[in-house]
Amino acid sequence: MKFAATEGMQAHNTGTFGFSAVQLSKLGATEYTLVTLVIDRSGSTAGFQQRMENCVKEVLKACQRSPRKDNLMLRYVTFEDTHTEVHGFKLLSECNPGDYDGSLPPDGMTALYDATVDGIEATANFGHDLLQNDYSVNGLVVVITDGMNNKGKSNMRQVKAAFAQAVKGENLESLQSILIGVVDKQDGSYQSTSDYLKQTKTEAGFLQYVELDDAKDTTIAKLAAFISKSVSSQSQALGTGGPSQAVTW
Repeated sequence: MKFAATEGMQAHNTGTFGFSAVQLSKLGATEYTLVTLVIDRSGSTAGFQQRMENCVKEVLKACQRSPRKDNLMLRYVTFEDTHTEVHGFKLLSECNPGDYDGSLPPDGMTALYDATVDGIEATANFGHDLLQNDYSVNGLVVVITDGMNNKGKSNMRQVKAAFAQAVKGENLESLQSILIGVVDKQDGSYQSTSDYLKQTKTEAGFLQYVELDDAKDTTIAKLAAFISKSVSSQSQALGTGGPSQAVTW
């Protein structure tokens, strides 16, 4: 992983890869939902990477309009041959949509499982730190990919183990997880990729799988709305003792 603590943030060297997060002294609320976006930028995403960047920005803008905006933190990870923490867990008020321009240059292969393990572990470990300091906290991990894992050291079993440890360790009140496949039905590999990602959802332990039939503007706009609603739903569930109800695609 290409990891260097985001400027002005605290480095955490826990988990397999490490992460960075806002310093607790800067927090003003008593409860938080940790949102982690893990997005594929492998070479096969060429042609729709700009739409995906727009999706991230639209998710951010929607969350900043939410009544729960002061109770949300966002971490952004991208992946190809390796994965990169673009920024660690930041307060929503410190996230600027313009900072996401150029964040998804397509290149390389697909280290899907490494990036997913990173997203789960960082969410759980920072959740643990917050709980230890008397904050209420839950989490949402959203992973978006257009293909199969073909790079990295982690496997499907390790993803499942990371999910299990996040729950077993009681690091979060609840952890919601969504795997999103951008799978074009016009592509010759559509069926094999679709089957693979559905299998990944089940065997790796994701709670929800959503499949996009294409990466057109209207579809990506619908995706941004779906993610934003999922963030809002999970944040509103904080304090109930369980995860939110899955938002319908």
